Amino acid sequence: MATGCPHAKSATGLHPPRPTDSVYRDDCTLCFDSIDDPAGLDVCLHCFNGGCAGERIHGRLHAQTASHPLAVNIKRTRKRKQPRAEGEPPEKISRLAIKAETEEERYDTLVDVHCFECGVDGIPRDGKIGEVVEGVLKANTFAKQEEVKAWEQEMTACEHTLCLEQEPSRQIHSGDLGHCTECDLKENLWLCLTCGNLGCGRSQWGGGGGNNHGIAHKDFSKHPVAVKLGSLTADGSADIYCYSCDEERVDPELVSHLKHWGIDIADRVKTEKSVTEMQIEQNLTWEFRMVDDQGKEMQPLFGAGFTGLKNLGNSCYLASVLQSLFAMPEFAQRYYRPDETTPPITKPAEDLEVQLRKLADGLLSGRYGKPSLYVDASEDTPEQPWQDGLAPAMLKHLIGRGHAEFSTMRQQDSFELLLHLLKLVSRSQQGARRQYKDISDPVEAFRFVMEQKLQCLGCKKVRYRQDEMENLSVAVPIKRLPPSDTKMADHGGEQDEKKAKEEFEPVTLKQCLDNFTAPEVVELDCSACGHKGFTKQSLFRTFPTILAVNARRFEIVNWVPTKQDVPVIVDEVLDMEAYRSKGRQADEEELPDEAGAPSSASNAFVPNESALEMLMSMGFPRVRCEKALHATGNSADAEVATAWLFEHMEDADIDAPLDLGGGGAAGGALAVDPESIENLGNMGFSAPQARQALKETGGDVERAVDWLFSHPDTTGDFGEEEGGSGTAAPAEAAGAGAASVSLPRSIEADIGAHGGLGTPETDMRGQNVAEDTKPARFSLKSIVCHKGSSIHAGHYVAFIKKPLPDEGGKEGWILFNDEKVALGADAEEMKKFAYIYFFRRQD
Repeated sequence: MATGCPHAKSATGLHPPRPTDSVYRDDCTLCFDSIDDPAGLDVCLHCFNGGCAGERIHGRLHAQTASHPLAVNIKRTRKRKQPRAEGEPPEKISRLAIKAETEEERYDTLVDVHCFECGVDGIPRDGKIGEVVEGVLKANTFAKQEEVKAWEQEMTACEHTLCLEQEPSRQIHSGDLGHCTECDLKENLWLCLTCGNLGCGRSQWGGGGGNNHGIAHKDFSKHPVAVKLGSLTADGSADIYCYSCDEERVDPELVSHLKHWGIDIADRVKTEKSVTEMQIEQNLTWEFRMVDDQGKEMQPLFGAGFTGLKNLGNSCYLASVLQSLFAMPEFAQRYYRPDETTPPITKPAEDLEVQLRKLADGLLSGRYGKPSLYVDASEDTPEQPWQDGLAPAMLKHLIGRGHAEFSTMRQQDSFELLLHLLKLVSRSQQGARRQYKDISDPVEAFRFVMEQKLQCLGCKKVRYRQDEMENLSVAVPIKRLPPSDTKMADHGGEQDEKKAKEEFEPVTLKQCLDNFTAPEVVELDCSACGHKGFTKQSLFRTFPTILAVNARRFEIVNWVPTKQDVPVIVDEVLDMEAYRSKGRQADEEELPDEAGAPSSASNAFVPNESALEMLMSMGFPRVRCEKALHATGNSADAEVATAWLFEHMEDADIDAPLDLGGGGAAGGALAVDPESIENLGNMGFSAPQARQALKETGGDVERAVDWLFSHPDTTGDFGEEEGGSGTAAPAEAAGAGAASVSLPRSIEADIGAHGGLGTPETDMRGQNVAEDTKPARFSLKSIVCHKGSSIHAGHYVAFIKKPLPDEGGKEGWILFNDEKVALGADAEEMKKFAYIYFFRRQD
């Protein structure tokens, strides 16, 4: 009995969870064993950490290391719902929100309070103990808080709807409300609340077609707010869009604003799906369509390396990238370490190293890749059950913490997520080395050196510059095929004549790489001979072990970056030898150091090349791109510059050349900002280290931090004022490699002599880079695919090439669609439309 437990009697320091407390009541913070397992979950009554109660006893280990003796063990089993009556249709999803359903309605729950130190169970749930346990059971768990944020979509008013000014009213004949004023379309019609114009909506993937006449009216009139007529209901709800905010909004005065144009909504009947409903239907149709082209259900896969990830609400962009990364030997070896005990950590849910190890164990151990044990009797039962999948809510929170985009629950760009995640992983290595042995940075496998050559068209003198990179982002040429005849499409049993979907001329990935590495002429004044004009070309000085390539298929449509479905033909083997730089040749004369880097007559601003190329590929004029990059810090991340462009599109001087009045030089002549050195010094870096990092990254403090974490052993740039030579010692390779562990066959088969080239010398502007003589041939290993016209909507999945179970090492393409894992029948077709390609260098 529990009467002899002094900890339960005193209950010192215990209190029910506060609104700011995170309650980890769903799964263990160290593994994915959960409240639904037979042994249940031990939730600490002192700090609300969740620890498994099964064979791994993470709950008991937490109690011992944290000296938190009291815990409540929670076990739950899912109630079976009664099957629907024959002929009864399933409940319709009508809004983007979670239906309020309590845990008591969904689960049977068993609760037991025990003390680990005294070894007693069955502690009575009364007094302070009872209050705390009741608070734990009723509190929103950490995962539930994330889930609610994911699916609730709150619309708000804005200044444009609140302060809407309408033109004098006029009679609009009912016939004029029957079709667009510019064409004959009778659906997806948007009424301008300012002037009463009726225009068809955007042409969208997945239905709701239009000819963009509503957008054209907005561009011409600058009227900000429109309402979708077909979405009007008698209670005053409707789809309202503010073009100025580029967001869905609400209009508190919608009834009076419509009445101004003679529209009485009292008897209105909704005739079309709302934008939200179309998004729900589109996501469900794509996300859960697990059949091949012949309509046959795909073959589910289970086990080590074939474990899915639950969609936490628009989190497919994260799941597809994580599956791709942990299929790589470098990430598998680094984080899957089943024989290594995790050191005591006060808050494991907030430690990136711990959560990455937890994910690796979940994906690669095979412990969780099993068919679902529960099938709802009220739903159609598939012939073969899928797995439940893992919910990486803690890791998602850590990845997004402090980030303006990834901290939200909106759909995000998977490529931007990849860059952000690689940055976080690299930054975490230095701290991890203090706690763990044999730590190596898995991101090192992605790194390579690009060498840029500038050659004066007059004197033919050259200047070389080297930049360390972790990925390639190449523009895909967008060329439309001649329009075909209109096609008949079946919509709900009715034949409607629709415009044929745009088709594009296929291109090869080789063409994209040829364009990326081709010489181009740039207008610069040579500081040696004064000639105006240089050729510029970027080639590979070294090649990575893993080559990540982002295929950009974007163009500006109505001032909105739109992804186009341009087929890209990709071979299984990619030969990159043609893109290798040979370095400075014996007959090439280098521009003298005292002449400095090439610059314009006014020593003008030199934009970041990769960001400039990305912006120009979206259709913006060069002068606007340069202005945007200058205004936003000249970062390689073009997203901030893109936002600046949209905000300043109406500036009177937007097309005027950038005038800096003799601004600072770029490249090697960059003057390092003393304040930036001080900021890095406050982070613990020496002044020489900070100076070199800022020079290597164009003065960008954030990139400089990344560079320093990637080169922890650099001595730095002492500069002439400190009597140094300004050169730095080479950085050593990061770590001695991972310990040997037993990995799933799909991972183990890919591990061999994949070793990288070592860390390049830290002076990227010089020629002192490790020689790379290994053949530059790469095999395609995985792809991340996206369905939809915008990277911020639609759905992401991953296809990964792995050895098939029970096939004697034979490889096949596996589809990872959130929690569902299956033999990927559509892989060959989807390769043409992939957003990210992961290649692995051949031995």
